[in-house]
Amino acid sequence: MDIVQSAPNTVFFAQDEASLYLQATTMKVWSPRGQTPVIRADPSRKSTHFFGTLNLHNGQDIVMRAEEMNAETSSQHLLQVLDAVPGVPIVMFWDRAPWHRGQPIRDVLAANPRLELVYLPVAAPDLNPQEHIWKAARRAVSHNHSLSRLDDLAERFEQYLNENVFPCSMLDRYGFNALCPMFK
Repeated sequence: MDIVQSAPNTVFFAQDEASLYLQATTMKVWSPRGQTPVIRADPSRKSTHFFGTLNLHNGQDIVMRAEEMNAETSSQHLLQVLDAVPGVPIVMFWDRAPWHRGQPIRDVLAANPRLELVYLPVAAPDLNPQEHIWKAARRAVSHNHSLSRLDDLAERFEQYLNENVFPCSMLDRYGFNALCPMFK
């Protein structure tokens, strides 16, 4: 709240990463009695990764697809977020993943003093609103899918994230909107 009072135009984000595999995950579905649904099984472990950052004010997700999750790609995503909201202070909540540390991260932070990172507690994914976005995207796109190419699945996953708005009550829960009604 100190940040909010000293810089009321601060934008709050929650960031996380997710991996996407061609192997379909399953969930309950309706089907005619006696006709068991068939889900495609893919034995490979090929995957692609997504960096997602949820704007806690407007519910928009900033997404970046990456082949690796490391400090270099994390720093590239931080730069993407900084470009998306130029000139305003940013507070980003993120977890303590190993790729959130290292020289590339320190370089971005040193060059961008308007970005402040707030680390979430260890083993507390439910505190990160971006985790709930991944769950919604998996439910809408990757559960029970029948696609045969990982690129097609990743394209649909990314499209879903870019085309939807994901309201989040985190700021209300902690009294932010009561202090800063301009973001309501």
